[in-house]
Amino acid sequence: MTAPEFGGKHVTVAGLGVTGVPVARALHGLGAVVTVVNGGDDERARAQAAELTPLGITVRLGDGASLPPGTELVVTTPGWKPSSPLFAAAEAAGVPVWGDVELAWRLRGPGAAAWLAVTGTNGKTTTVRMLASILEAAGLRTAAVGNIGVPLIDVVLGEETYDVLAVELSSYQLHWAPSLRVHSGAVLNLAPDHLDWHGSMEAYAADKGRIYEGNRVACVYNAADPATEALVREADVEEGCRAIGFTLGTPGPSQLGVVDGLLVDRAFVENRQKSAQELAEVADINPPAPHNIANALAAAALARAYGVEPAAVRAGLRAFSPDPHRIEYVAEVDGVTYIDDSKATNTHAAEASLAAYPHIVWIAGGLAKGAGFDDLVTGAAPRLRGAVLIGADRALIREALEKHAPGVPVTDLDRTDEGAMAAAVAAAAELAEPGDTVLLAPACASMDMFTNYNVRGDVFAQAVRARR
Repeated sequence: MTAPEFGGKHVTVAGLGVTGVPVARALHGLGAVVTVVNGGDDERARAQAAELTPLGITVRLGDGASLPPGTELVVTTPGWKPSSPLFAAAEAAGVPVWGDVELAWRLRGPGAAAWLAVTGTNGKTTTVRMLASILEAAGLRTAAVGNIGVPLIDVVLGEETYDVLAVELSSYQLHWAPSLRVHSGAVLNLAPDHLDWHGSMEAYAADKGRIYEGNRVACVYNAADPATEALVREADVEEGCRAIGFTLGTPGPSQLGVVDGLLVDRAFVENRQKSAQELAEVADINPPAPHNIANALAAAALARAYGVEPAAVRAGLRAFSPDPHRIEYVAEVDGVTYIDDSKATNTHAAEASLAAYPHIVWIAGGLAKGAGFDDLVTGAAPRLRGAVLIGADRALIREALEKHAPGVPVTDLDRTDEGAMAAAVAAAAELAEPGDTVLLAPACASMDMFTNYNVRGDVFAQAVRARR
């Protein structure tokens, strides 16, 4: 469906928020008759409705179940579960359901920018921002867009033109994007997450794997995560598209990897059986933690698939600085380093963070979202100097520590007040020795105690700096 075909078409947008408002505006601008349905009726929703209704857009708050009469297309925002009654009603009425990514993909104009897309359980945002930095260093007009916070619909319909886009895609977005066919795509890793939305690990993985469908040049996978390679094998790609692996070890042919502190390419070279191309040094990556090196390799693979020269890979990685709350250095106090990785909201992310430091006092806890902690604690136990536990589900982590790291001292803070994080930092300082790292890597969501992980990280950093 192209832009002119929306004139007079009755479209229902499921949800407001960061995605729904620009989608509703865009559809209205294309001449569609737009109705927005939103399950919530809170202050924010009412404020957003007040922005849209003067345009002639109908907004129904507190009603996300029924399909408005006359609906010819539903465009959903990412958070709505496939099991929502609205979608059952749409299916019964023969009405198609698209996501915002599907809508943006179909509305691209002639000569539109290529999409280099990234998904995975963890590391998406960092990898996409690294990729954008590399593309910029190559002199290309680009932007980091999608699930990273810049709606694709705004980019596709905006006045600015691009050569290539670095696109972050969540499993939610991929689920509702059946016609998406990107230049090259990457799945960074797969671990149980959002299973309440997808229904099973198999369904979650299948939605992640949609990023490979129809790839033209490269399907980038994690050689250390066989599940990502399996998704490549199952994908229906264009003839000539290649599987490109990345590894923290020595790369084989058609892989990128690490040799003697160097990032090297054995995929996009003339003789990949016998030669390799140096791209950058591990020291060019900030921070040079193992999982961040993997992110850099994935970004480099996508950039090389687009034809970017090695010098631009190095320059882009050197220019990149991570977002806040992602293994962010806070301060050194009395010989102890304090690191904020509040973004580690699940066990897979926390595992990567814990692997980056040799001696750790770990601050963890929050909302577990159904996760178990046995494997995480077993792997981290040799590095743990101690642990400080906070939040609603801290008992689950305490039980795992008692079982798999019985010699590690644990401070269990049974409090969720404003001073709880400061108390956690104080307790961690008591357990730490000079040369240790106090690491906030909660392995849990934050909403039991904080508005979001950003606030959690900010409060942690404030508590640390107050000790200097």
